[in-house]
Amino acid sequence: MALYGIADLHLSFTADKPMDIYGPAWENHTKRLEENWRRTISQEDTVIIAGDISWGLKLEEAMADLEWIHALPGFKVLFKGNHDPWWASISRLNSLFDDMYFVQNSFYPYGDTAICGTRGWLCPGSSEFTAHDRKIYDREQLRLKASLDAARNAGYEKIIGALHYPPVNDKKEMSAFVEIFNEYGVEQAVYGHLHGETKESMPDMTFGCTTFSLIACDALKCMPQRIL
Repeated sequence: MALYGIADLHLSFTADKPMDIYGPAWENHTKRLEENWRRTISQEDTVIIAGDISWGLKLEEAMADLEWIHALPGFKVLFKGNHDPWWASISRLNSLFDDMYFVQNSFYPYGDTAICGTRGWLCPGSSEFTAHDRKIYDREQLRLKASLDAARNAGYEKIIGALHYPPVNDKKEMSAFVEIFNEYGVEQAVYGHLHGETKESMPDMTFGCTTFSLIACDALKCMPQRIL
């Protein structure tokens, strides 16, 4: 039993959103991802999927993509991305599949470890940060704390964190998300959202006690990354 992570699947089995227009890293990416997944992930493994899952606008449009994920081996723990408007009522989502758990203000127990997180958002200090972004940034902090508090209240001391957005701005300065993970003693967290990067150009970042790893699909070359 092992824990893996990947983000930014950008599936589009019903939406007209071909990803290969974004360059060679995205050519046949669903085929490559499925081959790598089936070769690497067993039915006993768990995979964190950190946002930007489907290009569907509504849940009905995203169902083909979710069914595709459902058909892959392992248990999947999903977080919302900025391109997931289909993400509906959390209770409805969590009634759909017996091998997929959608995290919102909650956590997923993985052995003696809790998987916690939220979407995150653009951080202050970024060149594009606005007053509107501040409202979402503040709300996402509350969602992250709710997830971590739920795990702590359930007795979990070990926590793996997940965000969709990077935990820092484009200058890699501290953010409230980093401070919260540090406050709760989270040692390892993953994030996605950044495209056109590689593991070499975006190495792991450590702030305080927390190390953050980029797991965007193109950065991982469509290969889920082992976390534990």
